[in-house]
Amino acid sequence: MLVDSHCHLDFPDLAAHLPEILERMRQHDVGCALCIGVNLEDFPNVLALAEAHPHLYATVGVHPEYADADEPDAQRLLALSAHPKVVAIGETGLDYYWQKDCPEWQRDRFRTHIRAARAAGKPLVVHMRDAADDTLTILAEEGADAVGGVMHCFTETWEIARRALDLGFYISFSGIVTFKNALAIREVARKAPLDRILAETDAPYLAPVPYRGKRNEPAYVRYVADEIARLRDLPPETVAAATTANFFTLFKHAQRPLQS
Repeated sequence: MLVDSHCHLDFPDLAAHLPEILERMRQHDVGCALCIGVNLEDFPNVLALAEAHPHLYATVGVHPEYADADEPDAQRLLALSAHPKVVAIGETGLDYYWQKDCPEWQRDRFRTHIRAARAAGKPLVVHMRDAADDTLTILAEEGADAVGGVMHCFTETWEIARRALDLGFYISFSGIVTFKNALAIREVARKAPLDRILAETDAPYLAPVPYRGKRNEPAYVRYVADEIARLRDLPPETVAAATTANFFTLFKHAQRPLQS
């Protein structure tokens, strides 16, 4: 069995085709997927997916790219995360690529999410783009190692990966790892401990080879896991089993499907 540790099934491109997307998940033995919250306005749609399907779970948070979104406080995040199908806080983090001019509010929002995660006892889903040093510094300052989490869609160097691993975080690989020119990411996929990696799609974005440039979906997480296996010279079944086990170790409130 495989798990897609990060996708956006509530986004229109996927929500409009949900029955066939879920069927393709089944056909590709993708037994579970984590639907990521990116703002509070759309969180009810994310939660509804998780409530309607036993093999889907949700997170709650406000993405750093959403400058004009409803701003959460820690108590609101804590209350929303109390739902049994909400297994993590996020997507949160820092993005200095899209938001170059006003990073201070991003840092404040990130700290709020970390404090909510610590209070909830649930891990973090962290977005990090052009902001590695500040992201890791804030995680350390706020004691995020108490709950851990995942560096989603990791695109940094092995040095940055080691710092995240030292904080107790997992490293998650998206379809980018299948791109031949993604040398730094492929190096991390070779070196990261097998018991600290996850596979994801970030669907509908970043489709892996052979679907690069097309709409992504959870079924394609198999191509991500297979490429990690190839890079590490391991059987695909070994990486599938490891990334699945790692998902349920990190997201302790998610229940592994009985048929797996």
